[in-house]
Amino acid sequence: MTQWRTESDSLGELQVPSEVYYGAQTQRAVNNFPISSRRLPRPFIRAIGLIKESAAQFNLKRGALPEDLAQAIIQAAEEVVEGKLDAQFVVDVFQTGSGTSTNMNANEVIANRAIELLGGEKGSKHPVHPNDHVNLGQSSNDVIPTAIHIAAMESIDGQLLPALQELHAALEEKARAFDHVLKIGRTHLQDAVPVRLGQEFAGYASQLAHGIARVQGCRTHLRELALGGTAVGTGLNAPKGFAAFVRQRLQTRTGIDFVAAPSFFEALGARDAAVECSGQLKTVATSLMKIANDIRWLASGPRCGLGEITLPSQQPGSSIMPGKVNPVLAESMMMVCAQIIGNDAAITIGNSHGNLELNVMMPMIASNLLESMDILANAAQTFARLCVVGITANEAHARGLIEQSLAMVTALVPVIGYDAAAKIAQRSVSSGRTVRELVREAGLLDEQTLEQILDPRRQTEGPSE
Repeated sequence: MTQWRTESDSLGELQVPSEVYYGAQTQRAVNNFPISSRRLPRPFIRAIGLIKESAAQFNLKRGALPEDLAQAIIQAAEEVVEGKLDAQFVVDVFQTGSGTSTNMNANEVIANRAIELLGGEKGSKHPVHPNDHVNLGQSSNDVIPTAIHIAAMESIDGQLLPALQELHAALEEKARAFDHVLKIGRTHLQDAVPVRLGQEFAGYASQLAHGIARVQGCRTHLRELALGGTAVGTGLNAPKGFAAFVRQRLQTRTGIDFVAAPSFFEALGARDAAVECSGQLKTVATSLMKIANDIRWLASGPRCGLGEITLPSQQPGSSIMPGKVNPVLAESMMMVCAQIIGNDAAITIGNSHGNLELNVMMPMIASNLLESMDILANAAQTFARLCVVGITANEAHARGLIEQSLAMVTALVPVIGYDAAAKIAQRSVSSGRTVRELVREAGLLDEQTLEQILDPRRQTEGPSE
């Protein structure tokens, strides 16, 4: 049976479960926002802990906090950083648009844990007060956007870029391995002139290389921190040197070169950097959607589809058709990409609600942005390891399809002209015979010239520079 304690805030008294570290303002948010089961993700909570720990270090240094209180706050904040208090972060993503409820959730958890470390009573606000001590020098309005940027930067550097680089390397390796494999190209899903399978995979690898560069470009503005702007961007109640000290400590803790936002008014009123980053994630997602879908097509069959490649068999594909194996990793990737595109739409709408001095959709923006990074990284790594590295080429089948293609006639155009080549193609359609057979029968070219022109490898190499 739940035991309760009585706490109070500026609105009055409230019952809070006695065992929890959060307090009255968090409990009000729990009561007010029973919207979803979504909570702000671990990278964001870690970022809040880093901010609170760094702030306490500064306030200790300047003598604004006694040694014992400061050290207790620092230890409690460090437990937030390490994830030991994650269960105490209970506020729904769909809450107050500034994220004040989550900032106060952090302040109360850290304050009560610090009180416990000092031998006091949780909920007493003595000797550690969540606002006066843990939130000293800060506002929710600069803490939340700062946490978004810290969490995004750490997720990019620690998770997303390594995963994309791993997938890029896997695609490059397949491009090299398949460079000799000749196959028919396709445009409009119809036969086109020959290509090499390695050329297709090199195109995929290039898409990922561009995507990696785009994500890296997001770092320029995400490294700008709003901390120091406090409530509206003027910096009221932020001590001199506070923001610079915290940025330096955050750099030491994360290895990321954070800088002050050039305008705190921009940094509080808009989430442009988040929109920019989400847009680049969307671009990468559309690239991966194309790559995953192409791989599904190339592996379709295995007997009655294109069947030019074979994917690793990961699980049975049907509850009714024995032996069926589906391209499940590609399908998973495509769903992830669809989710990222949807997240980007919500983030875009969210940024348009930067009303006057404050954006009021920050928790949703934070949640969607970090979810996009997380699922994109996980999907890229899984796709690389469980799908791409195990792809094999069906060389003989792919080569055989080339001879059946009407598009082989394209190479004859410079020699016999477009109209004559078109007639050969029409005869090939009506007779079912190959272009090579029909040209040979018509005596349009000598054998040596015919073999040279219709050499599919030669057709894939193009003019030299």
